[in-house]
Amino acid sequence: MSATTFLRRCVSTPLNAVVTATILIWLAMTLPGLVRWTLVDAVWSGPGPQACAGVDAACWLFIKDRFGQILFGSYPPSERWRPILCLAIAIVGVAMFALGWRSRKLLAAFVLTALYAMVATILLRGGWFGLSPVPTSQWGGIMLTTIVAASTIATSLPAGLALALARRSNLPIVAGLAAFYIDVMRGLPLVGVLFLAIVLFPLFAPPGVEINVLLRALIAFTLFNAAIMAEVIRGGLQSVPKGQMEAALSLGLRPWNALMLCVLPQALRAAIPGIVNVSISIIKETTIVLIAGLFDFLGVLQGALIDPAWNIGDQIRQTAYFFAGAVFFIICFGLSCYSAGIERRLSKGELQRT
Repeated sequence: MSATTFLRRCVSTPLNAVVTATILIWLAMTLPGLVRWTLVDAVWSGPGPQACAGVDAACWLFIKDRFGQILFGSYPPSERWRPILCLAIAIVGVAMFALGWRSRKLLAAFVLTALYAMVATILLRGGWFGLSPVPTSQWGGIMLTTIVAASTIATSLPAGLALALARRSNLPIVAGLAAFYIDVMRGLPLVGVLFLAIVLFPLFAPPGVEINVLLRALIAFTLFNAAIMAEVIRGGLQSVPKGQMEAALSLGLRPWNALMLCVLPQALRAAIPGIVNVSISIIKETTIVLIAGLFDFLGVLQGALIDPAWNIGDQIRQTAYFFAGAVFFIICFGLSCYSAGIERRLSKGELQRT
């Protein structure tokens, strides 16, 4: 949409004009104060916490002082090149995937995800190839938030696809079990599922069986969000007319090939908004790993606020939460824009075919 078209729509009707004027008045009243608080009157540098004492504005010196901990948590400073290398590998992998493998993107995605998971685990945990071991209890900050969110999305999406297909199965037992699992998991709160995985699992596990706390949290996240993904994908499958499957079968395709080559691509395209919505929810849900003793991005900020040296006023707490909200907004808004771009490209391809 061009800027001219957008402006015309803002005043195209009396109601649109009133709403536009109301929003502009509200922005004129709030934006100047926000700009002064975040930029003009804010403290950007200084000798220490005393520089922010008595200042009724953002204290970015606090963020600067804790920036390494915000990014990596308690990860040893001398080993922080390892998560940075993991991030670089991920960026290169995504770029390679976006530029190549036009014919078998799904297979390439699974292969790259599996290989990257193994490489990232070796780099981050250590203990192999001369790398010093770093326990997951020292992982934290944005690094831990990224790990939990990316792992949950990468595992819950294929698990949700399998559950959605199982729920539509012609085998009553398979469909019934899938429906039971989906309904039960969707009826439970994520906090309860995480509590079961963290607190109750060790009580029922056989003697000598011990699973890492982070791994248990990741499994709980996957089990919960797979059920939600399943319903989103099932909605996409139901949006595909039955004639598509019948037409594919009439061309001589086997049922599985017809599903994978004809029905599933259309269903996933229709389910993209829902999948992105669940992914955004997963990113925001990562904050509850704090109850498992894991300090993610928000947990690190909350822990830093306890430091008596920075207990000098509400401006420190306000700055910390404003920074956290801005980071989450940038990530989630960027993901939404990327999803909208995919939808536009797919819609353009559909219009060209018609």
